[in-house]
Amino acid sequence: MKKFSAFILFFIFSQSLFAIDFEDAVFPELATSSRALAMGNAFISKVDDSSAVFYNPAGLGTVRYPHFHISNFQLEVNKGLLSSGSGGAIGDAMKNTTKMFSLDGTREVLNKNVGTIAHSRFHMLPNFTSRYFSFGYLLAKRTRAVVVDDTTTGYEFADRFDHGPYAALNISLFGGVFKAGISAIYLNRKELIGTADPAATLSVSDSSYKKGNAFIATAGGKITLPIVFLPTFSATLHNAFDQEFKNGRSAGVPDQIKPSIDVGFSITPQMGSNSRVHLEVNYKDLSKEFDNVSASRKILVGMELDFSRVFFIRAGYGDGYGSFGLGVRSRKVEFDITTYAVDSSSDKFRGEEDRRFALSISSGF
Repeated sequence: MKKFSAFILFFIFSQSLFAIDFEDAVFPELATSSRALAMGNAFISKVDDSSAVFYNPAGLGTVRYPHFHISNFQLEVNKGLLSSGSGGAIGDAMKNTTKMFSLDGTREVLNKNVGTIAHSRFHMLPNFTSRYFSFGYLLAKRTRAVVVDDTTTGYEFADRFDHGPYAALNISLFGGVFKAGISAIYLNRKELIGTADPAATLSVSDSSYKKGNAFIATAGGKITLPIVFLPTFSATLHNAFDQEFKNGRSAGVPDQIKPSIDVGFSITPQMGSNSRVHLEVNYKDLSKEFDNVSASRKILVGMELDFSRVFFIRAGYGDGYGSFGLGVRSRKVEFDITTYAVDSSSDKFRGEEDRRFALSISSGF
């Protein structure tokens, strides 16, 4: 009876709005880049790799050489998940970390860490990318959860799984001064935002998830002036054709991906014969689709120091907090490690820091 009551409460409240969500206003991209996150996610002018598909397809025009990367994955966790899962003895830490791969296991661990937000994000992006063209397959999983109190709705969670094939094209005109690109993905989304009793075992059926599919396009452009410092103006439109999810099951379809616009400006001074620095500023959601988010949180600033196009030092400022990262790149392997933070409050500026850590590895030929 206790489990049945918990399920009824879960079903009722899962149709409502909660404080916890997927932070789409901060991350409109379907797959984030560890490199971009280190730069405060200010990346739509700089992007010159496979992540251009989601940040700005015009960036494919600056890809240096083609590659086919199979093991292209990124793992991301936050300080709350690490501290909750690693507390206590080593044996307990291993057991807790394993538990937190499920919503009920996360509930059990967070029950001892009331008020701590656990965040995890993982994606794989096997792809072939060259100048002017890219195709691949997206697999992305994201989960956020918190126990706010001991009431029957005190456990809040958000769980999302995206997957689907994609392709992107790019054109360059006037000697590369103007670049434009578009990408499209047949996106299959499965997501759930809900609450439950933190003291009761949570059993969530697959039918409780909202499910749907849609062709989601991302369009972008860049203008790079052929003068000193290479000033670049850029813009990206997410969900360019204003598509909605279809083919929902009993729980309905996911909410529409809002057709938001990001804009950016950058310069890239040459520091020496083999090094340069890239400086960029972006403004998210120029179209004000997410009007409940402070405008101050939409300003992103990033920097990347490039040494011989092999070793990179990155820093940035996004969502009110600083970020930092290191990267190594060759034709066969790309490795990035990053720390960044977001504001976990709903609409304030620097309300509460949620510090995160990301690791990405891509290898192929």
